[in-house]
Amino acid sequence: MRGLRTPVSDLRKSIFTEVAKIAYEADSANLNDAVEAVPYTVCPGDVPTYRESIYRERAIAAERVRLAMGMSLRPQDKPVHVTSGLEESNVAEKYYEPPLMQVIPSACNLCEEKKYEVSNMCQGCIAHPCMEVCPKGAISQVDGKSVIDQEKCIKCGRCKAACPYDAISKKERPCSMACGIGAIGTDEYGRAKIDADKCVSCGQCMVSCPFGAIADKSQIFQLIRCMKEGGEVIAEIAPAFVGQFGPGATPKHVKAALLELGFSEVVEVALGADIGAVAEAHHYANHVATGELPFLLTSCCPAWSMLAKTQFPDLIESVSSELTPMVATARSIKKEHPDAKVVFIGPCAAKKLEASRKTVRSDVDFVITFEELDAMFAAKGIDPNQTEGESSMHDATAAGRGYACAGGVADAIEKCVHEYYPDVDVKIEHAEGLAECKKMLMLAKAGKMNGCMIEGMGCPGGCIAGAGTILPIPKAKQEIEKIKKASTKQLPPKELREIELN
Repeated sequence: MRGLRTPVSDLRKSIFTEVAKIAYEADSANLNDAVEAVPYTVCPGDVPTYRESIYRERAIAAERVRLAMGMSLRPQDKPVHVTSGLEESNVAEKYYEPPLMQVIPSACNLCEEKKYEVSNMCQGCIAHPCMEVCPKGAISQVDGKSVIDQEKCIKCGRCKAACPYDAISKKERPCSMACGIGAIGTDEYGRAKIDADKCVSCGQCMVSCPFGAIADKSQIFQLIRCMKEGGEVIAEIAPAFVGQFGPGATPKHVKAALLELGFSEVVEVALGADIGAVAEAHHYANHVATGELPFLLTSCCPAWSMLAKTQFPDLIESVSSELTPMVATARSIKKEHPDAKVVFIGPCAAKKLEASRKTVRSDVDFVITFEELDAMFAAKGIDPNQTEGESSMHDATAAGRGYACAGGVADAIEKCVHEYYPDVDVKIEHAEGLAECKKMLMLAKAGKMNGCMIEGMGCPGGCIAGAGTILPIPKAKQEIEKIKKASTKQLPPKELREIELN
């Protein structure tokens, strides 16, 4: 459902927009009333739009409001007000309290876990290949139709593959299917449950749930409060932003819209990507190509990096220690503006988790997604397609801007190696989606990737497919190619890292 406008995405935007309006307009005297009113604003009238009851719709909306304001879900078995804990969130600076990704119990549809069922397409054929291939004898014919004994079925899928009529369907919980590392299970009531120890907060479960039952916490309320207090607040925007806010929202227009929103300056995160590409090119040439290290794992995707560090601790030394583009850009900003607040605006939910780490907190003060920024624009009545600005963004090269697409990180580093070390051969591998990333790490651990520079992207398609994006992935990829071609410089200089961070 990436890039599709659906009732779920509309509802999410409505919630974010109302929370942003409260942050802009409400004062301490009417804050509680304003928050309590949001479920009635987004779910008006007496007739439900999506659920069997308007009361259930409002109960779910109330939980969405809490998450959008950075608060946790309410317990299911205790009387807790929607505004409980609001005092702690009504501040100008607040980091996310784990877990970041949460299942809203009242919104979960209790989808069944993996299961194979015979549909009415079954023709009761004489060959019955489904029965012949089943290793457990779980399939029989009843009244001329195949039937699967769920007690015997081991869910191998051979029957489905063998059926000539495609009459056997695979039923699987969408959020679980989207999770490449098996972090989603089932609680005692049949609802989806996220294993916080496994979850890397990529958000693919969230965007795959057709009921919108999974949501992440937001900082938009605290960010707006911070901006209202005055002071210098600088936006660093990830390269995947191109095209996200409409066909007329060019980089120049988006920059103007951000300045109109109240940011004092706008910097491309692709600058940090350039810094990282230079650093990792040097690292590959000096340590991997020489045989000192077996391979290099790029580190710009926090979901990929966390997967490697938590499930493959033996490979930690091969994970690049270079700063991610988000952090490298933030540090370069704070070098020039030490008292400024830095806001990362990007496509990625996992960046929220990365920014909450102690080593990053002094660099990145807030993280919001394109989806959340779009709601902030709506709350202020700003259309990025119509804003007029004096200048565009010229902080980065085509190499750094290409980080937004799967394969772009590896491509940038490879080109840098060829430019700086023309005699060094580069072996490139890349994986996208956590399931493929995990397979790649298993191969690396087995010694099958020696000498390689390995790029991992937690989201299939790369950053342009992140949980906080708006644009369809193919269109987003086209937009990235356009901005790369329009870049005045193709590669960063060899000395960039030292220039920016020292």
